[in-house]
This record gives sequence, C-alpha cells and structure tokens, in this order.
Amino acid sequence: MATFTTRPVIMGTRGVVTSGHYLATAAGFRIMEQGGNAIDAAAAMCFCLNLLEPASNGIGGEVPTLIYSARDRKTYAISGMGSAPKAFTIDWCRENGIDLIPGDGYLPACVPAVVDTWATAVARFGTMSFSEILQPAIHLAENGYPMYQRLHDRLSNDWDKYTKLYPTTGEVYFPGGRVPEVGEIFRNPEFANALKVMCRAEEESKHQGRAAGIQAARDAFYKGPIAERIAEFIADNPVEDASGQAHTGLLSYEDMANWHADVEEPALTGYRGLEVYKCPPWTQGPVFLQQLGILEGFDIAGMGHNSPEYLHTWIETAKLAFADREAYYGDPNFDSVPLETLLSEEYSSGRRNLIGASASLEMRPGDAGYGIPDFDVALVAEDNRRALGVAARDIRDLGLGHAHVGDTTHLDAVDREGNMVAATPSGGWLGTSPVIRGLGFPIGTRGQMFYLNPDRPNALAPGKRPRATLTPTLVTKNGDPYMVFGTPGGDGQDQWTLQFFINYVDFGMNLQEALDAPTLHSVHFPSSFYPRPAYPGRIVAESRIPAEVTNELAKRGHEVTTTGAWSNGKVMGIRYDGERGVIQGAAAPKGDIGYAIGW
Repeated sequence: MATFTTRPVIMGTRGVVTSGHYLATAAGFRIMEQGGNAIDAAAAMCFCLNLLEPASNGIGGEVPTLIYSARDRKTYAISGMGSAPKAFTIDWCRENGIDLIPGDGYLPACVPAVVDTWATAVARFGTMSFSEILQPAIHLAENGYPMYQRLHDRLSNDWDKYTKLYPTTGEVYFPGGRVPEVGEIFRNPEFANALKVMCRAEEESKHQGRAAGIQAARDAFYKGPIAERIAEFIADNPVEDASGQAHTGLLSYEDMANWHADVEEPALTGYRGLEVYKCPPWTQGPVFLQQLGILEGFDIAGMGHNSPEYLHTWIETAKLAFADREAYYGDPNFDSVPLETLLSEEYSSGRRNLIGASASLEMRPGDAGYGIPDFDVALVAEDNRRALGVAARDIRDLGLGHAHVGDTTHLDAVDREGNMVAATPSGGWLGTSPVIRGLGFPIGTRGQMFYLNPDRPNALAPGKRPRATLTPTLVTKNGDPYMVFGTPGGDGQDQWTLQFFINYVDFGMNLQEALDAPTLHSVHFPSSFYPRPAYPGRIVAESRIPAEVTNELAKRGHEVTTTGAWSNGKVMGIRYDGERGVIQGAAAPKGDIGYAIGW
C-alpha cells in the first residue's frame, strides 16, 4: 500500500541507528564505525540526547530499555526507572498538605536512572569502555552544538521561569543574559565536566579490567561527587512547585548510593507470527500487548487503512487496555499485576466482545480473576478525588501551564550481528526542575505518576518505581531479530506506535510510509501526568485524516478534536532483515531533528 512519504527508508548492511536528534544519531554511527556494537552505539546516543534535547530528556531522568542479545538469542528489559526516595511516603504527603503530587519541583524526583542503565547494559552486552561511549557527548558539550529552532523556542517561551523561578537554569542556557540565536553555538561545560568525573574514575580503575572500570564510572555518579552535589543542592535550594509551596528535595545521597538498574524478563505476546516485547508494568508498555491481543481477532487488513471501521475498532481497543492499566499496573516488586491473565487469549477474547458499533463513554477495566476493581476510574484517579476537588480552586501552575511541559525522545540501534536496542530516554528535562549548579542538568519529576491511595496499584512507596509512560518496543520472529521502534509522547506512545506497527504488519507499508501516515489517539482515560485530566470519549486526530472519516467517527459517538497535520509523536524504528542481510531504518520528520543513519 503506497502512501505519502517525506524521507527515504535508510538501508545498510553493517548497522543502522536512529535517534531524536541527528547529532546523536551521528554519534551512534561513529561508535559503530569505531568497532562498537548496537549497545555501545545506543548508550552513546542517549548521553548525547541528554545534552542535545534538554527540554525533552536528561541524565537526571530515566530510560526504559529493551535489548536483544544476538549472542544469547534472547530479549532483556533493563529497568531504566529510578525509585522513589526513602523519605517520600503517603504519610509524609498527608502530613505536609500534599493531596496531589506536583509535576514540578523536587518532590517528585526519583533516583536518576540513565547512568546505571547504560553501565549495566554496556558491561553485560557491549564491547567498549564507558569513557569511549561518553566521548561524543563530552565533545558536544565542550565544543558546542548549533542552537536549533525547537530548543530556541522553548527557551524563549520559558524566559521568565529560567530567570526567576529556576535561575540556575538561566545561568547555563542564557549565556550573556540572552537566549542563544538559532544557529549560534551553544556550550554546556558543566555537563561535560560531570561526564569527565566518570571518565577519570574509570581511568583510575581500568587496570582491574573493563567491568571494574565501568563500575567505577557509575559509582562516581551514584556514590561519589555527583550524587553528593545533587543531594546538597536540592536540600539547600528550596523551589516553589505547583502545590503552591516551596520544598527542598527528599531524594538523598543514600537513595542514590543504594539504587541499581535491574535486568529483567520483558512482557511478551504474539501477533501475526511475531514475538512482541515490552518492558514490564512499571511502564505502560503491556497496554501495547493487550491491544494486539484484542486486535488479532479482527481482519484489520480487510477493514482498510484509516477507515472509520478500523479506527473505531482500535480506539475502543485502546480504551479497554488503558482501563486495565489504571486498574492493575504498577511496580511488580510491590504490586501484584495479573499480567499473565491480561495477556491471555481467553481474556483478550472477552475484552474483544465488548467492542460495539458505538463509542463507549465509560472506563471498563476487566475481571482478571478477582472481580472488577472497586473504584470509579471514569472520573480520574481515585486517590486524587479530594485533591481534584481542590484543584478547581487552588492547584497552581505558577505560570508553567500544564506541569508536563517536557516531552521525551527515543533511540534505536541494530548491528549486523543482530544485536538490537530500543530505548526511550525521558525525564530530567528543563521545564520542571532547576539545573543543578555545577552539573549542568536538572533532576527528574517522574514521581508525579504515583497515586496517593495505598489500596491502589502504583501507589507511592519508598524504593518503588512509578508506572511510567515510556515504552520502547522490540520484535523478533521465530526468536530471530526483527524490529525495534518507539516514540516520545506520554500516554500517546502506545497508540501512535501501535498504528505504525499495524501499518507495517497488516497494511504492508514500508517503514517510512508506516510512520508518516496520519494518526490519532484517545484521551478517554486519566492522564499519567499532573493534574491527571481525563476526557471521556475524546480523540485527537491529525488534520491529515480526511473529514469524511472523522465525521463518521463522530456519528459513532466519538468526540473528535483535531491537531496539527504532523503533531502526534516522533516515531522511529529499525527493521533487521536477516534473510537479505539488510538493515532498514526510518525516522519521522515530526519535530524536525530526528534522523536515521546506516551503512
């Protein structure tokens, strides 16, 4: 099926990399040229993205990661999600008048997860030293990169915030007391110096072997001067947040020193002869798998691409899967998530039978064996009902607009051996927490995703991972490498990537056609972000979807709103074709700066 495309599919035989910024993609390409594998390249791209897209992600945030090891012929999930501080509890929130965890400031900070995620990945699956992997980011931070339009606009829009509320951010991003012009070289030497601290630690320990050197580098972050500086800064510099109060940070040196990334079994389901992997339900990733379980029972190809019948079917499918997200998902180390049941054919069949000819306007979690959960998710999160009653009067945004003012980015890497990586860096962005003086980056705010009802999954608890929206995807076929992909976009991620995947698998588009095709998404369910709005029955469609299609959806009971023609996400992906010995990659033009490179 042909459709309008904006770029060619990138093809190579030695390796292909994609990321949210072309300079990061180029860094991953160079790492492969220097002999690194896909895991090495992915790590290098992530640290570059932390620098290059500071409004979308940062080294103080998180990076859920999926890796296919060609050596093991096995897929792994690495928990690139930091845990809540020991001191941050539901009781603390009650005692301090916090009814809804703010989306900004220091309170929602979890342990920064990026460094140990890649230290763990590179030590186990990579080939290079940590210093080699950090060099591209150090070079860009020291020597600078050209300011691009999207970042310039974000900085300009946030001038007041970064000069008044977050002055340490302005110290770094407004050199000479002004916003850098588009095309002007921008440098972040503090960021470079933080990375060099890790390089020096590795150099001092490299005589003990590669693994010991990588361990020393990560310890310099979590048990050395970087962790010390983070803890000191957020304890000594209170910042006002959306609660209307000024708070210091609860994240401590001990929280960071005691944390480590885990290598875990991913969630898995089959679809049309493929094995599809997602991170476990400390992310929303399994909703992608639940949607596939329901949709596999339909003749999707026979419905026609972006026909009213097809779009109605998957919208209703998404509502069912996301209702289960609200009812069941959380950190499996704390919450009993009935994932085996939720992904079973029997359960999917029962959910499929709930899809009717008209739009549903209720939240309908299913019975996973214990009865339908006893709370009303149609309004918004149960634990926040009282807070949301207050919200109409008192919850403040301090001029920030919606507190989720950051975004996310993505990266993929595949090498000729068949190693594959999909990772979704996010959090630790500029918009919601001040830059830590001396380090050049802020900490994250992912803890805003916790609930404050102790009877619910995903309830706040010390040492617990919040249920994130970040959700890379990895696919194999008969156990062999096949595809990796992902996108930024909060709750929309597992909707836009689902449409991309179905475009490729069911509608036969090539990679670029599949991600260029117009998309829509549902906002029927509570947002994962402060202050958790929900809009029952509403969908948001790119304006390229024909009016006759959206009019028919409206007749079926959907509340249709439109957005820009190229507004939804920034999907990118790579396909490994082992039979032909060719690797194909593509990146959406949305956001202007994402690119794929291969050779």
